[in-house]
Amino acid sequence: GFFQSYAVEVEVKDASNATCLYAKWMMRFLIVYETNSSDYKNATLDLLSNVTHDGSVCGSDTQAALLAVQFGEGHSWSVNFTKNNETYQGDYMTFTYNTNDTAIFPDAKRKGPITVVVKDTMGPVQLNNVFVCHSTESLEAENVTQIFWNVTVQPFVQNGTIGKKESRCRADTPTAAPTVPPTAANVTTASTTLSPAPTTAPKPVENPDTGNYFLKNGNETCFLATVGLQLNISQDKPHLININPKTTTVDGTCGNTTATLKLNDGNSTLIAFTFIVKNASAGAQKYHLKEVNVTLLSLNGSVISNADNNNFSKWDAFLGTSYMCRKEQTLEVNEILQVHTFNLWIQPFLVKENKFSAAEECFADSDLNFLIPIAVGMALGFLIILVFVSYIIGRRKSRTGYQSV
Repeated sequence: GFFQSYAVEVEVKDASNATCLYAKWMMRFLIVYETNSSDYKNATLDLLSNVTHDGSVCGSDTQAALLAVQFGEGHSWSVNFTKNNETYQGDYMTFTYNTNDTAIFPDAKRKGPITVVVKDTMGPVQLNNVFVCHSTESLEAENVTQIFWNVTVQPFVQNGTIGKKESRCRADTPTAAPTVPPTAANVTTASTTLSPAPTTAPKPVENPDTGNYFLKNGNETCFLATVGLQLNISQDKPHLININPKTTTVDGTCGNTTATLKLNDGNSTLIAFTFIVKNASAGAQKYHLKEVNVTLLSLNGSVISNADNNNFSKWDAFLGTSYMCRKEQTLEVNEILQVHTFNLWIQPFLVKENKFSAAEECFADSDLNFLIPIAVGMALGFLIILVFVSYIIGRRKSRTGYQSV
């Protein structure tokens, strides 16, 4: 995945200013919370750059080591480590999130700090070894999924020097196929005629189905959208994902100058489109697409990728009208992820009587509408010329026949 989060590095020192605990890692939290309307929403909480590590403890033979960080608006996370004569291991993780942070938890029904405790899955590690895990690991408990990757940690550091020997997590260790020694039973002789192995061409991905989405403000529809959506994730090779309208739920907000449509494709893909009104003080006001955010989730709900672009200036139209583009369009969210749209018809502001207003069409559709009548006119003109020529030829043949008589 292409995570977009900050790496956190913590170095705890003892009274003699020697390093006693070192950690560097990346993590993210996916939280399901209840709203005042008794429905449930997904929230993503990242570690930002302003992380503190107050309360971290070195640990000793009789006391557990504690790695503790604080971030955002009242959020915190910690893990304690225990040791015996030869090994150390993680014990419990404690995560506290604060639903008073309205930027992350808008309209949360339960207010204040909520704490989740989960058993750490890190097994015993030899003392003086550094535990390293580049792979993505996740832990789930009480509507919270904690995701970790690029982890390097060593508690109970001896003599202030980080160990040079690594103990890797199981996910980082490749598994090789068992080696079977050759015997008379499993050795075959190649035939003199070789046939090429059959190759199957990859099945092309069809265009996505078109979905109809809307938002309401009370009893009034305030946002209308009809669109087919397809994601293109191009890391090692392009990978296309069609958004299924039948399993997609709709959320978002309507406003006078800002509107956001959020689509959740069966808890596996989250897409948000944000529109703004520009020249708000001008007489002829227009709106356009400003931001697109895409979050991909694994089957267990953990975030495997997140991409955001807030510098768009597309789908431009006057307030009180809709925007339409039947042709395929591509939104470059970042260098890895693209969003393709098909049969787009959208109106984020001033919807009246639950219907689309007159549409401003994209350039591609305008070209198509311009060329079609020209092509039809040319075909009719050619047909008229053909009929006229046939008539002249017929007249000449008739005259020739009459003169010969």
